[in-house]
Amino acid sequence: MLTFFLEREFAPTEVVHGVLVDVFGVGVMIMGSSGAGKSECGLELIERGHRLVADDAVMIKRLAKNLIVGSAASTIQHHMEVRGLGIVDVELLFGIGSVRDEKRVSLVVRLDPWNDNTEIDRLGMDEHFCNLLGVDIREYILPVASGRNISILVEVAALQHRINASGRNPAKELN
Repeated sequence: MLTFFLEREFAPTEVVHGVLVDVFGVGVMIMGSSGAGKSECGLELIERGHRLVADDAVMIKRLAKNLIVGSAASTIQHHMEVRGLGIVDVELLFGIGSVRDEKRVSLVVRLDPWNDNTEIDRLGMDEHFCNLLGVDIREYILPVASGRNISILVEVAALQHRINASGRNPAKELN
């Protein structure tokens, strides 16, 4: 037990700006620039029945060669900062089933502002990765514009990730 404790305590650690949510069993790290809508997307995912792990400052640890686990600092655990509303306690608002203490980071969804000049992969043939603590994690880049339902896109990204992890790629199969 002491070895297990020491390995976790001294594992490489970093604080990442984003929101970590458990979506259909997939640990999804939502990243993007300030004001991109990360917390609002996370809040909508929680309202849709998914679980918050951490908001704003996600503490990630590399526990094994390819295993990144994220959590929140104990002082801000289960809380979110939402512009216009301030600090909200997700556990009090939505119940104990809406939060979890830690989750493996399996997928990164990056929210980028919509730009007509940006080239976007429309077929899903290109794979992008985000490097967290030396581990490459699959990344989807979602263009954000007013009126887009980002939370449903994050749900589909999590489901698509599960399909890809099983060895299938619908875009390549269709091609």
